[in-house]
Amino acid sequence: MKTLRLAPMTDEQYERYRERAEEEYAQNIADSGAMPLPEAREKSRADYQRLLPAGLATEGHRLWTAYDGDDEVGRLWLHLEQKSDGVHAFGYDLEVREDLRRKGYGRAMIQAAERVCRELGVVSIGLNVFGFNAGARALYDEMGFEVTSVQMRKRLGGQEM
Repeated sequence: MKTLRLAPMTDEQYERYRERAEEEYAQNIADSGAMPLPEAREKSRADYQRLLPAGLATEGHRLWTAYDGDDEVGRLWLHLEQKSDGVHAFGYDLEVREDLRRKGYGRAMIQAAERVCRELGVVSIGLNVFGFNAGARALYDEMGFEVTSVQMRKRLGGQEM
């Protein structure tokens, strides 16, 4: 089993991450069928600006780089929020480097996030996963995440969204 180290993202890492992540999020929105790519790009830009207005210094948000030894293997973005029953975390992004996927790093990143969250007194971790991402959905199921809501749609024959 892999054990990863999470380190706060540097400014340079954040700039690389943000540029790529906004485009990947937009593509995922479009691939899900929620909206066409031009609108998805605008939504992605607006969401990132709203959620991370001060970048790495945004209150309540933690962005880490995951390392296996000295090798950067992925990124993790959590938002921590105090609620009446304790601190809750929401995972906005968990990304394993593309050439390392399906090798146990996703599972190790979740375990590292759980360790950090326990240290911070977090009582639950939530996340969102696009319906078409069967691999991530299967991993989250295996790691004990439970479905809290489901959004569905039906494409009508011959009509493109």
